[in-house]
Amino acid sequence: MPIDPSPQVRSGDLLHLTRAASPQFARPITVRVIRALTDRHTYHGWLWIDAYQLGPNGDAIARRELYLMPAGAQWLASPPAAPSRAAAPPRTAALSRPAAPPQPAAPPRRDARRPVRCGPVRVG
Repeated sequence: MPIDPSPQVRSGDLLHLTRAASPQFARPITVRVIRALTDRHTYHGWLWIDAYQLGPNGDAIARRELYLMPAGAQWLASPPAAPSRAAAPPRTAALSRPAAPPQPAAPPRRDARRPVRCGPVRVG
């Protein structure tokens, strides 16, 4: 009985997918596996998976069905770290300003809406 050298993909795995996993990943993506779709027939060494594509902060942004070679995938221990932001400056109390005098309301315009002409439509 031949031994399959490709790693097993399991529910919950974090994978970084590049061109090594499939040519469709010209732009690498990170996914969290929902399940392996083993009921689909594939070429030897290839696999269909149902997964969530993760954004830069590790949140799911799309659900996808992907066809890949598990041997080319990179397993991750945790989602990618979000880029660090510089500490925001402390908020200061807004300076009090004198209240502006109230503006008079503009009278409603009577010509703003014109009635629609109903009648036969001329064609041709």
